[in-house]
Amino acid sequence: MSQLYRRYSGVAAPILIAIIALLIYSNTFSSPFMFDDINSIVKYDSIKSLSNVHDLYGRRYIGELSFALNYYLGELNVFGYHLVNIIIHIINGLLVWWFVNLTFKTPVMSKSSVSPQLSRLVALTSAIIFAAHPIQTQAVTYIIQRHTSLAALFYLLSVVLFVKWRLSSGNRYRLFFYLVSLLSAVVAMKTKEISFTLPFVIILYEFIFFRGALKRVYSLIPYILTLVIIPLSIMDTVSPTSGIGEKLGAAVQETEIISRGDYLITQFRVIVTYIRLLFLPVNQNLDYDYPVYDSFFTPEVFLSFLFLLAVFGLGIYLYKRASYLVSFGIFWFFITLSVESSVIPIRDVIFEHRLYLPSAGAVIAFSCAVLYGFEHIKKRLGVVAGVSSTAVVWVLIFIIVVPLSYATYQRNGVWRDGVTLWGDVVTKSPLKSRGYNGIGLAYFEQGRVAEAIEAYRTALRLNPASDDEYFKVYHNLGLAYVKQGRITEAIEAYRTAIKHNPAYEEAFSNLGLAYMKQGRIDEAIGAYRDALRLKPTFAEAYINLGLAYFNQGRFDEAIGSYRDALRLNPNVAGVYINLGLAYLKQGRIDYAIGAYKDALRLNPTSTEVRNNLGLAYVSQGRINEAIEEFKTALRLKPDYAKARSNLELAYEIKGIKNR
Repeated sequence: MSQLYRRYSGVAAPILIAIIALLIYSNTFSSPFMFDDINSIVKYDSIKSLSNVHDLYGRRYIGELSFALNYYLGELNVFGYHLVNIIIHIINGLLVWWFVNLTFKTPVMSKSSVSPQLSRLVALTSAIIFAAHPIQTQAVTYIIQRHTSLAALFYLLSVVLFVKWRLSSGNRYRLFFYLVSLLSAVVAMKTKEISFTLPFVIILYEFIFFRGALKRVYSLIPYILTLVIIPLSIMDTVSPTSGIGEKLGAAVQETEIISRGDYLITQFRVIVTYIRLLFLPVNQNLDYDYPVYDSFFTPEVFLSFLFLLAVFGLGIYLYKRASYLVSFGIFWFFITLSVESSVIPIRDVIFEHRLYLPSAGAVIAFSCAVLYGFEHIKKRLGVVAGVSSTAVVWVLIFIIVVPLSYATYQRNGVWRDGVTLWGDVVTKSPLKSRGYNGIGLAYFEQGRVAEAIEAYRTALRLNPASDDEYFKVYHNLGLAYVKQGRITEAIEAYRTAIKHNPAYEEAFSNLGLAYMKQGRIDEAIGAYRDALRLKPTFAEAYINLGLAYFNQGRFDEAIGSYRDALRLNPNVAGVYINLGLAYLKQGRIDYAIGAYKDALRLNPTSTEVRNNLGLAYVSQGRINEAIEEFKTALRLKPDYAKARSNLELAYEIKGIKNR
């Protein structure tokens, strides 16, 4: 087996990594959009047209571009989104494998006593553990976290190609490796903010594995210059009327709820939890109910700090003992965590996807330590003399990777739908309200409205009014009340949501819909206008406003609202139908026909549009064309009574009796 592996490792290892990843994520292709996916993908209009994705100053431009391409190719079919995420994860596993293989060829590592066979096994073990570990599920299965895995891809690619450039003296592609590495660094910076640490990792790598001389500093300067990309991108997203100080503040603080000091000392505890999850991935949770600590001398915090100091000290010790790759893996872990686990307060103090990039260093350090340890025991003690190192390593890989793969497959099962995911959350975080809001939404989507209302009430009972999720729960409660026909209670819920967040445009829009159900059209129009004042690009509010105007007979204003909606999103067939009806009311038959044809372009099987278009043709005396539309409607829906009646009327007008 060892001879076969040596001979075919260049092909077999990547295939094995890819197969394992595909198998353990094979049960995720139909997992629906969850949590932040809704606002960042499903309701995010900017990705729904490639022409919208042109702002090169966007903080996460590359990730958004990838979602826009997904939408262009398959709209909101989740299969394509999951496929891309899994492919990214496979590529990252291959990059980890390639990175370790290259590292063993560096001047420092090539002088070590590690055999080529063992170095290949370290690379394979690192890559397989990275690909199979259940801690990665949140970065892969949770669609919006593509920002994390895609940033990791360009991050790893940049480092790998930097190493390739340094090893390629005399190679005609040497400059190509350097330029693509630098380009990957830039792209990583435009994918997610975690890439800010990339230049520091490259400098550390140069220092450890190439013993970088002063004359080599010039080659690192372009990487250092990429550090300005992320701060400038973040500042550009802040209101242009804000001063430099405000923009800088927004660039280094997502929330003001948690102070920098409290966030930092809490992260000492969080990082220990991350390490525990790497070695013992049990009780994983999408939404941890994690305490925020306010004193460094709280026993949990202080002991965590001492533990982390010991781990970091171990990295220094191992470096001095020439265990360079283990040491580098430890330093990689801490450096790549530093953006999200330091003094930049983030609303959620812990999320598993934040371990995705740091875990690469952790698994490399672990694989090296285990395999080096085995070799050391064999040489020094002779307790396994005569036993093939390769055979033992394959047993170790089997013992480690099979349970991890099984755990990953099982964890992915939790993402089957909203009820399973949020049910898992409320079981593990029973005192945190967000889980109940999430499972309430999931119940609502499944038509289990009474259970949704009960979940929302639990969320409100647990959630203090000061919490930033509070208003969302009231809004969702209003939707559920509408579903039950309890319109007055829904209106009260929407008003409460607006009271706690006067800038909540979606609540204003749904309040308008509730008013419409009670026939309070003037109040509905006022609510829609408030929604549009808050969000002038709110296409759905324009549609609802148009319907309100239509019901009042204000057809010019209805047409104007429909046109505004189509300007924002020209691919909604229903708006063209409404526009056609408004034109018909004004007697503008040619315009109505044009609107119906646009609707058919988007939805050629709509029997309603076929029928309406036929009626428009009848009003113009174009009876033959009308007959064809009515016939088409009946072919699509043979029991469509209106179309049959209109067809008979058309035949009578033409003087032909339908036999």
